[in-house]
Amino acid sequence: MKKKTVWFEVEENETIDDCLNRMQTEGYMPTGRREEPVFQEVNGEIVPIRQIIQFKGTYISE
Repeated sequence: MKKKTVWFEVEENETIDDCLNRMQTEGYMPTGRREEPVFQEVNGEIVPIRQIIQFKGTYISE
């Protein structure tokens, strides 16, 4: 049995649409979204290097 809700992260090598299609293939519908910046220290300064995007997927019952 699949979990009722799962968080899917957009991988570095895929687009948001790719992630949403992967969710649908696994039987989940997006019901939420969260974003989190990733920072790195460069020459003593904290700079953003990328954004982590996650979608909350709710299982679609058959």
